[in-house]
Amino acid sequence: MQDEQNTENIELIPTLDACVQTQAKRLYNKTLSQLLERGENTVLEKQLELLTLFLETADFNKLRSKSEKHLIDGKKVTFSLSADKNGINHHMMVE
Repeated sequence: MQDEQNTENIELIPTLDACVQTQAKRLYNKTLSQLLERGENTVLEKQLELLTLFLETADFNKLRSKSEKHLIDGKKVTFSLSADKNGINHHMMVE
């Protein structure tokens, strides 16, 4: 996970110990905490909105099954999240 996220694009890096859903929840909690600490912040608000939408709409069983086989093979998996007028987009990249 990155500390400073671009609101246009959020990257989540699952591991065998923490799936993409867990990583999204962790970043959601961290972002919410920062927002409560700092007060009004457009960047954090947009990031929180994107994470909320992802957590509410993603098929995590499908995402886990797609990513785990690569993680087991020792590859790095990154999920990239973005939003547009049609909703949320997520893409999985394997290195």
